[in-house]
Parts: sequence; C-alpha cells; structure tokens
Amino acid sequence: MSETLALDGRCLCGAVGVHASRASRHFGACHCKMCRQWGGGPYLAFEAGADVSFDGEEHISVYDSSPWAERGFCRQCGSHLFYRIKQGPIYMLPPGLFDDDAGFVFGRQVFVDRNPGYYRFANETDEMTEAEVFAKYAPPES
Repeated sequence: MSETLALDGRCLCGAVGVHASRASRHFGACHCKMCRQWGGGPYLAFEAGADVSFDGEEHISVYDSSPWAERGFCRQCGSHLFYRIKQGPIYMLPPGLFDDDAGFVFGRQVFVDRNPGYYRFANETDEMTEAEVFAKYAPPES
C-alpha cells in the first residue's frame, strides 16, 4: 500500500474543489487553542506538501493566523480547506473534504500538552508537545 494518495475533494457547498497529488495516508489531530477555536474541537489534517491545487479560488478566504501559518476556508459555506505553513508552503488538509477516505490512518497528535481534558482519543499515536512543534516548524525569531 502506497504511503501517499492522489485525492480530489470539495467543500460542503461545492464552490471550492481541491486536488492533492501527494497526500499522506497518515493524518493527525492538533489540540492547540487556535485550532479548537477555529473549529470547535481538534483540527484533523494530513500533510499534502506543496502540490495542492484549488478550483474556485475566488471563493477562498485566508486568515493569517500567525507569522508562520495561515488558514483557508470557503467564504460561501465556511468549510475549512487548509492550514498552510507559509515557508514551503506545506498544506495540511482535513480528511473530511475527500470522498475517498478508506486509506487514512490516524497516527499523530500535536500540542498534546494543550489538550483541554474534556476529550481523549483512544488511538495510540505519535505525540508532540507545543515546544516540540515550535522547535520543528516555527521560523527562528530574528
């Protein structure tokens, strides 16, 4: 079984289509406060690298959520389309956008030290704390 997938998906209203040529099979959950505020719970996403394209880009709004990342959503229906690390860029896409979800594996959780405690996943996963995430992804301060 391949570690990457080519996937086509769409937002809830269909105004935005998304194509990921090299999507990871492995998705994770982010428990940071910003993700929980954005969607009401942890953000579930897989890494798709830079090889992502969109149809209906005129319907995409982008929120610059930090100096190193931004979040995209459909301005028609509000569907979360991506979390993007600007340097790269590296897209993180929610698996729920895609009809073909049979190949996904839940394998990672980040900001585990920020999980509020009112939910827990039963899956055994790799885990990263806030400090570990910032050390890996955040650009050095100048």
